[in-house]
Amino acid sequence: MSKQSESKHTTEKSSAAFESERASDVQIPKTRAQMAAENAKTAKKLVFVVIGMLGFSFALVPLYDVFCDLTGINGKPSNEAAVYESVVIDESRTVKVEFITRTHSGMAWEFEARTADIRLHPGEMGEVEFYVRNPSDRDIIAQAIPSISPGTAALYVNKTECFCFKHQPLKAGEEALMPMKFYVDPQLPKDITVLTLQYTLYDISATVKPAAVVAMNNS
Repeated sequence: MSKQSESKHTTEKSSAAFESERASDVQIPKTRAQMAAENAKTAKKLVFVVIGMLGFSFALVPLYDVFCDLTGINGKPSNEAAVYESVVIDESRTVKVEFITRTHSGMAWEFEARTADIRLHPGEMGEVEFYVRNPSDRDIIAQAIPSISPGTAALYVNKTECFCFKHQPLKAGEEALMPMKFYVDPQLPKDITVLTLQYTLYDISATVKPAAVVAMNNS
């Protein structure tokens, strides 16, 4: 066989191989049924992803609360009464504690701290009174939620008595003084010299158990 024939034969093989590859690359159009089935699978996957994200977001709430309770981060103090005993008072320094009060939207009460701020030594017991009045024409049960700034200081503020530990009911037109006793742990970092303790009052009348409402009516 001549070189010319061999070259021609090789060229024909290359052309045939190229056409075969092109044919394999051509995608056969999918039918509507196939496209619908694939879209249904994708939609199901997206639904599962959304459900998983929602479940995770709800799980974050209790996990975040536990994390705040353990670390004090974000200024969330403990909701349990501390015991004041054998606390060494650090008279070498003084800490200023400021008090801020506010009411949540829709809460009709008047709410204020009788003392804007106090200065005390770490380990020294402090006491502040908060005034509340219900000027509305209905009985209201309130819950105070505290927060502390800076957030890390929440680890070192110990309350031995606080109105925030339980619900606070007031009948229409009533007023009251609510005490709060606390001390700052001597282990408070020395770079923290000012603390701000804020209380926000919420109207929880619609969410408390009926027994609490009955007890309020009988008081």
